[in-house]
Amino acid sequence: MPNLYDELLPDAGPEQFVELLSRPGLRIERIVSSGQASPPGFWYDQPQGEWVLLLQGEASLAFEDEPASRRLKPGDFVDIAPHRRHRVESTAAPTFWLAVHYDRRES
Repeated sequence: MPNLYDELLPDAGPEQFVELLSRPGLRIERIVSSGQASPPGFWYDQPQGEWVLLLQGEASLAFEDEPASRRLKPGDFVDIAPHRRHRVESTAAPTFWLAVHYDRRES
């Protein structure tokens, strides 16, 4: 896939995950959301860090340690530390994300 917007499935089906690059301690993926949200009461609690950039659409992310959700628009990004509990409250259809998953090594 030479272009982030290539090879999209038609309609608002399931969320799409495409791995773009993988190296030891690093994984880059494209995510296309079509109105999906985390299930009620579900929190992501990932062992690796994740830097996400919203390329198109809109989304709302909630963090367990913050009182209000964050509304994201194109160009917004967030660095999510390992084990920082978060959830996707809402996404527009379509929403394109670029996600960089990385191992955090302290110096």
